[in-house]
Amino acid sequence: MRQPKRWAILFAFAALYLIWGSTYLFIRLAIDSIPPFLMAGSRYLTAGFLMYALARAQGAKSPARVTWQSSLIVGGFLLLGGNGGVTLSEKYIETGLAAVIVATVPIYIVLLSWITRATPRPRLSVLLGLAGGFIGVGSLMAPAIHFSANDSQRPVIGMSILLVASFLWSVGSLYSRSATSADSPFLAAAQQMICGGALLFLVGLITREKVNPHAVSSHSIWAWIYLVLIGAIIGFSAYIYLLRHCDPAKVATYAYVNPIVAVILGTLFRGEHLTSRTIAAAVLIIGSVAIVITTEQLRPKSVAPV
Repeated sequence: MRQPKRWAILFAFAALYLIWGSTYLFIRLAIDSIPPFLMAGSRYLTAGFLMYALARAQGAKSPARVTWQSSLIVGGFLLLGGNGGVTLSEKYIETGLAAVIVATVPIYIVLLSWITRATPRPRLSVLLGLAGGFIGVGSLMAPAIHFSANDSQRPVIGMSILLVASFLWSVGSLYSRSATSADSPFLAAAQQMICGGALLFLVGLITREKVNPHAVSSHSIWAWIYLVLIGAIIGFSAYIYLLRHCDPAKVATYAYVNPIVAVILGTLFRGEHLTSRTIAAAVLIIGSVAIVITTEQLRPKSVAPV
């Protein structure tokens, strides 16, 4: 596999940190008037078919049948289990809290990689960085849980869904690194979005979700468009690209930055209060991300084709 350029790695990380941090707000806007599984399913199906057509038009070879099998598994873990869980959870909890809980992904990935012997024991500095980030996430979570406890919704349900979803996302991320996939990372991402979107849509039909076209609001439509073009096509493609060229634990550091972006957007557009505790936690989280990335050295990693 050709070694990627440094600027491409940096751009992909920027996409994960900023774009995916914004998707929590747009998911909440989209499911205001569109059922969660049908919204997520139609989002990824649309993005997947658009990317597939574009990749083929640019000369990508038709993928082998075995790549569709692995795409179905990856799409099931990442999109149905992972993103589907996030989308469903936002029916129960606030967007900022959802982003905070998803920050457990790096912990899952580091532990799963170590348990399966995919990677050696994490360095002490990496463990300290991950621990520091988790402490920062915990300090963000505490006031959010207190706020949600006074809400009529049931935050425990939403948080439980997210903890399971984060685990499934981590499993899918690790599996995708060794799964047989198309040579083009963008064609591979398109296949995974098509498979995952189909599974999400199927679950929506099984659970008897229905869309009333007359009840769909304009802000839900615009949020859906953003999730397709920016969140899925750019964000998910960047994630699959980074998984091919960087250490999974380093890629997962996006989960520490996303809560900050989500909290800021929640403050600006949903009237959430940005406290001194939140600012202190944000500094701790960013510092921890810097430690992890510096220790692991942010540079392209050459790997065998998968």
